[in-house]
Amino acid sequence: MNVRLKPSTVDGQIEEVFGAPVTALYASATGPDASPALARALELRSFLALAEEQVARVRDRVHEAMAPDRDIGELSAGDLRFDAQWLEAALDARDGYRAALGELLRSMPPPDQQPRHVRPAQPVGAAAPPPAVAAPAPQRAGAATARRP
Repeated sequence: MNVRLKPSTVDGQIEEVFGAPVTALYASATGPDASPALARALELRSFLALAEEQVARVRDRVHEAMAPDRDIGELSAGDLRFDAQWLEAALDARDGYRAALGELLRSMPPPDQQPRHVRPAQPVGAAAPPPAVAAPAPQRAGAATARRP
């Protein structure tokens, strides 16, 4: 499954801060006007989604091993220790990504105060002052002087 499609526990916050659904944000993050903050937030979100999936997989595996209808002879203390270590690592990663992403989102201005990237329709060149402001040119301004013999 694509990490962009995996849900994460902070999707609502990301959508609130950036003002668009996560799938649309991933699409806009590859554009030329993508903000570095958006790219970083989505990268952290992707890592978080994977860490949360790992937490869920280990949790489900432990629940399955400990199910009341399972044969108690199949229980392995070694497997459970390994799952506990894996769960601890996955939880540490999840907590780290959530903290980093939370800090980034808290530092972002509210959506209504974020600068909008607007491209001008035409390239901006050196603009001359409007005609009403410009002083009138002298009568022979710029005319070449005639050589007299």
